[in-house]
Amino acid sequence: MWGWRSVSVATLCVALNGAWPALAAEPVGQAVVVKTQVTGQSGPIEVDTRVHRNERIKTSQSGLGQFVFRDGTKLAVGWGSSVVIDKYVFDDSQSVKKLTIRAAKGTFRWVSGNSNSSAYQILTPAGTIGVRGTAFDFYVGRDGTTAIVLLNGAARFCGPGGCRQLQQRCDCVVAKPNGDMSAARRVDPSILATLGNQRALPFLSGNQRLAGGIGMLGGCNMASVAPERKDRTRPPPAVAPAPQRQDPPQRQAEPQKERPNKPDKPHHDKPHHDRPHHDKPHHDKPDRPDKHDGHGRHDDDGKPGNHGLDHRGHERHHDRDRDHDNDRNHDRGHNFNRGR
Repeated sequence: MWGWRSVSVATLCVALNGAWPALAAEPVGQAVVVKTQVTGQSGPIEVDTRVHRNERIKTSQSGLGQFVFRDGTKLAVGWGSSVVIDKYVFDDSQSVKKLTIRAAKGTFRWVSGNSNSSAYQILTPAGTIGVRGTAFDFYVGRDGTTAIVLLNGAARFCGPGGCRQLQQRCDCVVAKPNGDMSAARRVDPSILATLGNQRALPFLSGNQRLAGGIGMLGGCNMASVAPERKDRTRPPPAVAPAPQRQDPPQRQAEPQKERPNKPDKPHHDKPHHDRPHHDKPHHDKPDRPDKHDGHGRHDDDGKPGNHGLDHRGHERHHDRDRDHDNDRNHDRGHNFNRGR
């Protein structure tokens, strides 16, 4: 009898222990944006899918997931990433006592919610990010190298090599698992070469775009590293050449107006075309040979010129000859009468 009771008690304990993890996996947030492929513990995650404590979230090489936790904390998980919601202790005042996530690899954006800053903790292979009412991007490489870029508030990174404070917007710290850690300085595109991955920090470069207010926190002059913006041929420079392209047609329009005017001038207006033999009829030229006959030329307007004077002189010559003949005849008559 005791043997049967022992077996029954043991079976009940195993059943309770097996059900406990399922009862403990309470929902702590949900997905609000999903692109390409995002998976969780139970399979693909879609918009409005709930996420649970201890759940591992993964994205494909082009995947993107945005999540909102119960206290209003926002977490964006970029492409090729893996993160676990490690601890989540919720209270009744719409805040959490403890929220810890463990980032294994990939790229992320964090925006704190309504809870105390001391309640948040982010674990990476190179150290721990302490949140101080903060928004920031962080990246974890395959070798554990971690980069943090502050966007709002303040943050502190501590690793084997010590701690670094990030206090100004766009401050950046790079740390390695072996303890090597850079000083906090303003981020610039060269950080991608330092991390050995041009796809790191895609929310800052613009290679991945976030929806809602969480997507308005980027910048830090990292947008130039986006492939489509390397040439920097933006709309403002493109507008400047527009008037220059319009100038050549305007300059060409002026000679086009002058060209029809040039043919309007006939060839005979020019001096060297005035007197070709084929331009004037032959009857216009008799004036020159008339000089041999003692006659003058006619003017172009038809008025008598030298020709009239020469003609009158010719008539006077005939008059004199006629008077001379009359005198001779008169003398002849006089002498004849005298002879008689």
